[in-house]
Amino acid sequence: MTSRRLRLVNWFCSHVIRPRIAHAATPEDARRDFDWAAWLFFRPPPFCLALPGQGFDWVSVGRTDPRRVILYLHGGGYICGSPRTYHALAGRLSVLSGLRVALPPYPLAPDHPAPAAFEAALAAHDRLLALGHAPGDIVLGGDSAGGGLALALLAHLTRAGRSPAGLFAFSPWTDLTRSGASVTENAAVDRIFDPTRIGELVDYVTGNGAFAENDPRLSPLFARFEAPPPVWISVAQTEILRDDARRMADRLRAAGGTVTLVEEPDAPHVWPLFDRYVPEARATIAASAEFAQNLFTLREVLDRIR
Repeated sequence: MTSRRLRLVNWFCSHVIRPRIAHAATPEDARRDFDWAAWLFFRPPPFCLALPGQGFDWVSVGRTDPRRVILYLHGGGYICGSPRTYHALAGRLSVLSGLRVALPPYPLAPDHPAPAAFEAALAAHDRLLALGHAPGDIVLGGDSAGGGLALALLAHLTRAGRSPAGLFAFSPWTDLTRSGASVTENAAVDRIFDPTRIGELVDYVTGNGAFAENDPRLSPLFARFEAPPPVWISVAQTEILRDDARRMADRLRAAGGTVTLVEEPDAPHVWPLFDRYVPEARATIAASAEFAQNLFTLREVLDRIR
């Protein structure tokens, strides 16, 4: 049963956030609104430490595993968001998983269209390797566009023989061709997005079509995965991106991967951002953090058996 707090957040998103996004005139307006919302609503947990260094914002709470790390790619439709706007979510992931979270910046469209974000994500992963983290000690994470970016990076890494321990994603955007049925089926009920403007957003990201919408560096639904590690995905059934998540799960399973797909009946896009207010958000973050933690627990057990 949907909590009262989630129902209130759904109402707020439908009547305040969605109209605001629908009427944002420029990417600069969207960035300003995103930064304002993050400052107002998304506060880090107590004792959260966020320090810049080596091209990341390093976020941790309490004692963390020095060897292992979450590489988290922020959302924002490739046009807004930053590591700073994700300190709160990263802090909650850290305290629940016992892992540090590395938040890299990446260049935003339309000034930096695809494949700039992918190249920056790959460079961030390379920096972690250079700092001494083994591929199997890294968990990829992300939300929305950042979730799609993490999955695109995963596809590349599996083919390069540098597969991470696993990946989790909140409401990932995996198909910029917009071929999923939920784009139209959920047009009236999505709590955040008016799909009539998605074409405009895709134009920003692709440089007005200069970069193919179905390129796997941008739309990992069309990527080739080789023996992918475990993946955990959450999405709301009312989102226009519902089928991006469902079809992504099917594609990973077809490649031999193990996928956990969590579907919330009715919630805003990337509802874990509302962790301070909504029990469903806290439960989803806790489940993703447990997934990340268990990746290493299982490996340690297997190592002892061997």
